[in-house]
Amino acid sequence: MMSIVARPRAGIVALIGLLALSTAARSLGAQTHQSVFLSPTEAAAIRGALGKTPLLDRSFAEARAIMDSAFAHPMDVPQPGEAGGYAHERHKQNYREMEDAGLLFAITRDAKYARFIRDMLEKYAVLYPTLGPHPMAQNQAPGKLFHQSLNEANWLLATAIAYDCVYDWLKAAERARFEANIFRPMADWLSVAQAKEFDRIHNHGTWATAAVGTIGYVMGDTSYVNRALYGTKRNRTGGFLRQLDLLFSPDGYYMEGPYYVRYALMPFFQFAEAINRRQPSLGIYEYRNEILKKALYSALQTAFPNGIFPPINDASRTMAIDAPEVVLALDLAYQHYGPNENALGAAAIQNEVILNSAGLEVAQDLARRTTPPRMSWGSVEFTDGPTGENGGLGILRAGRGRDATMLLMKYGVHGGGHGHFDELHFIFFDDGREVVPDYGFARWINIEPKSGGRYLPENDTYAMQTVAHNTVVVDETSQSLAKERVADTLSGQRRFFSTTNASIQVMSASADGQYPGVSEQRTMFLIRDQRLPYPVAVDLFRVNSDREHAYDYPIHFRGQLITTNAKYSADSALQTPLGTAFGYEHIWKEATGIAPQPLRMTWLDGNRYYSLITAPGDSAQVFFGRTGAHDPNFNLISEPLLMIRAHAKQKLFASAIEPHGYFSEPEERSEQARPKLQQVRIISDNADASVIDVEGEGGLHWTVMVSNSTPSTTSHHHVVANGRAYDWTGNYAVEGVQAAH
Repeated sequence: MMSIVARPRAGIVALIGLLALSTAARSLGAQTHQSVFLSPTEAAAIRGALGKTPLLDRSFAEARAIMDSAFAHPMDVPQPGEAGGYAHERHKQNYREMEDAGLLFAITRDAKYARFIRDMLEKYAVLYPTLGPHPMAQNQAPGKLFHQSLNEANWLLATAIAYDCVYDWLKAAERARFEANIFRPMADWLSVAQAKEFDRIHNHGTWATAAVGTIGYVMGDTSYVNRALYGTKRNRTGGFLRQLDLLFSPDGYYMEGPYYVRYALMPFFQFAEAINRRQPSLGIYEYRNEILKKALYSALQTAFPNGIFPPINDASRTMAIDAPEVVLALDLAYQHYGPNENALGAAAIQNEVILNSAGLEVAQDLARRTTPPRMSWGSVEFTDGPTGENGGLGILRAGRGRDATMLLMKYGVHGGGHGHFDELHFIFFDDGREVVPDYGFARWINIEPKSGGRYLPENDTYAMQTVAHNTVVVDETSQSLAKERVADTLSGQRRFFSTTNASIQVMSASADGQYPGVSEQRTMFLIRDQRLPYPVAVDLFRVNSDREHAYDYPIHFRGQLITTNAKYSADSALQTPLGTAFGYEHIWKEATGIAPQPLRMTWLDGNRYYSLITAPGDSAQVFFGRTGAHDPNFNLISEPLLMIRAHAKQKLFASAIEPHGYFSEPEERSEQARPKLQQVRIISDNADASVIDVEGEGGLHWTVMVSNSTPSTTSHHHVVANGRAYDWTGNYAVEGVQAAH
């Protein structure tokens, strides 16, 4: 009885406080509701389209099924708990259910959905005022419901949409209680108590500004809206617009990589939608030359042919374009920027739409198609950094749709706290798989028994380190000595990128300063020759210094090693780590040998064989290793790698990776298990140019020539080696390729 008596009095006090705050706040104009994401007119249109638009029906039915399950179980608003634990997941589920309930109430006008939100908010109005900073925050900016304020912002943004949908249905005293006990304290916690995090140019800051700004629109309080738009000092040193200014290159590429732009797309687009509806004069969808459009499409274009995002920086290996954040961004971009065939193809893969007019438009356009659209991007290069002058990301593709081969090279900014020390690293994707993969992050996200679902210690000690990637390591240390503050001052630099010849595509970049006194340059080709069934990756990695170093060239792979021509000594009885620090301590040394000329290795991955053919140079060592050393909690994924080590001042690693053959376990069938390419030979290498030969069966002979000087499409190069002259104009030339048709 005590709580029943106390509640009305708290509501009266809260109402008085709310009236005072409302008087102080500048008006946003006539306050209407269902105004930040779904209007009554849109809701009526969706009602009318149900039963006629299959994808809309599916998404509507899914939301209704979620709520049917919620109604069938007791409502629970628990005391805060560990990340990934019951309480954490319950609070996440609560805000998702409230958002679904709000949209369903707007569409169906069934009051049971509004009652659900009201009853849930009543419980939070009792709990939230009793909470202090989360006790399990560790080194993160704490929330109150959650261990980090980021999740608090997730909760507030979703719940703001739910609150908007039922605002007019609720009684004035209920609204006053919810705003006084939940929404204003939470918005103040995110933007005042956690001001540094709020103004941080980072996805955490994006979520916080979007949440505070959206609830500000719903409550009609411009103090929150302006704080969200322009930062806590109102001078644009922080805030949502500053996030748009600095987190994206002019091409829309996001500095933290595809995994984190996937996550950030939701607050960027949800708040943009609220801004567009409530303050259309800001022209948010046109802001910075339509940067939101570029953000969405650059993210989609980085995806592998199967729709999974490449695990650049801290990233999952399985996050894909069907993530709910991308569904939301795609539908809104489709509506505001116009129809796009690739976007529609992506929507077909997503098989879901959002419940507003944008989702309705996508669903209707898909329903009109007699044949399913196909997402099929071509090769593309993105600049990096806010001005586009900090390197970039190159992607070469051959083939179309899910059968495409993709070669990716990273040469942009470090990426802040989520960045890895991996300039000039590459990923090779073929036959639906990451054949030469990136490790991604060391984290079992939200799996509570694995350190509460947080980042594992091995994320710092292995996954971020240079040796965990397919790029050269100098003296068994990581780039920038694995110091984020140093790495953030550096970036790779693009040299040239050309895809005018579909049979010979190329990208080239450099990195200076990651290792003091060492300059690095990588040029990668994706070559399609009609004598070979699949595209071949050719890699020229050049390092140069005025003193001798140990240069390690690692290639990570999956599947099973089939054969190699290296003569090695296997450590089959007792194994030791490959080194003592910078990730080497996590690699078991399984075998060691002297690299032959050339070195060949074949492995099987899925239904296809892959062969590395490389020119290691005289006296180079070869190591075979596997992750898992110094890992007592079995946090690391056990995967193999090959490493070539050379001691030199200047070194060119020249390699080719050839996909070939076919294997089927059910058919007990194996074809062409040996590569057709047999030789990679360095003809000449100096400060001006490098020349290599690639040779194979049936007279196949490519000569690959690359300029090492300042990039120029008009400069002439002349190399004499082994009694032959090599001449070409421009940054590169390749002879001997029989173009595929």
